[in-house]
Amino acid sequence: MLFWILTSGLALAVAGLIGLSLIRARSGQEPPAAYDLRVYRDQLKEVARDTARGVLSEEDAERITSEISRRILAADAQLQIETADGKSTGPGTLLAGIVAGVVMIVGSLTLYSEIGAPGYGDLALADRMAMAEEARLTRPSQEDAEASLPPQLQSPNLSPDFVSLMEQLRATVANRPDDLQGHRLLARNEAAIGNFTPAYQAQMRVIELMGPDVDATAWTDYADMLILAAGGYVSPRAEDALSRALQIDPQNGAARYYIGLMLSQIGRPDQAFAMWQQLMQEGPSDAPWMEPIRVQIEEMAFRAGFNNFVMPDPDAVFGPSREQIEAAQDMTAEERMQMIEGMVSGLAERLASEGGPPEEWARLIGALGVLGREQDAISVYNNALVSFADDPAAIEVIRSGARQAGLIP
Repeated sequence: MLFWILTSGLALAVAGLIGLSLIRARSGQEPPAAYDLRVYRDQLKEVARDTARGVLSEEDAERITSEISRRILAADAQLQIETADGKSTGPGTLLAGIVAGVVMIVGSLTLYSEIGAPGYGDLALADRMAMAEEARLTRPSQEDAEASLPPQLQSPNLSPDFVSLMEQLRATVANRPDDLQGHRLLARNEAAIGNFTPAYQAQMRVIELMGPDVDATAWTDYADMLILAAGGYVSPRAEDALSRALQIDPQNGAARYYIGLMLSQIGRPDQAFAMWQQLMQEGPSDAPWMEPIRVQIEEMAFRAGFNNFVMPDPDAVFGPSREQIEAAQDMTAEERMQMIEGMVSGLAERLASEGGPPEEWARLIGALGVLGREQDAISVYNNALVSFADDPAAIEVIRSGARQAGLIP
């Protein structure tokens, strides 16, 4: 209540000052035209004195006096207008002041009630980051997230034969706990019919049976089933599975997408946006995580403060075409390298002469790094930073290319 009293008082004070400025006559102020009149009259006196001393000829004195007299008439007319305006504090002006005050008070309080957060103090960036880390550490467990959701419903369109086969599969796997292929099949089919909890339980057994041979795909499949069972929420257990996948394959696209989703859920949209933007730039365009990113990345960019983000054209081709890739398979290593050098040189020439989107600059920087042309990559990187200095979102795309080239950490 104290907050609203203070804000209402401040709004009333500001509205009062604005109203006074509208309804108060400028009685104590000298109109500009009055000052001009004094100057012109002083000039007439100076002309008369200069004429008497012989400094000015009669002709020049007459011409100057005529011009000053014309200005005096114009200034006098303007003074009459300003004096009349300054004394006009009629009912209309008073009403305008009252209306402006009411609109300011009611409008500002209504707007703040809609988009403001009463009682919410200022938060520095460090405070926000600390809150995000605390949210990550204290967020609900997998079990709590599943318990908060309605029961999982099995697909109603299952044929009796499929239901019978699933019952046989469950019974067989229960009797053969060390059957790796059986657990894989069970996990896949349970997930396909929406039984995500039994699915991730079977997938966990798959990981245990794989032992030291477990790969990143097994961990991302497990995390995917955990997240689906929790209704899209990335729990600490799912995060652990994703981290294990990235330890095996740091470039795993599915794991990086889900880590970005987790970051958005704990209050770090800046990191989520950077991760998803890099995934979009790397492609391929038909990767399973690309469509979820396209659906969410504009909102993530807005939450991260990148108001000028533009969705990349999904049909844009930054790398070699399918025909070029197929042709390269029949080339020798030397011929293939020459083809790549030619493509990189062509891209560099086009960007230097015509410019292009930040994704193309990032692709060029990465390609130069792969070819071992570090100095060229640095030069292109510096040029790109200058070209997109006013576009933070583009700068982040370019930096991802520099990271791919090993230019920056």
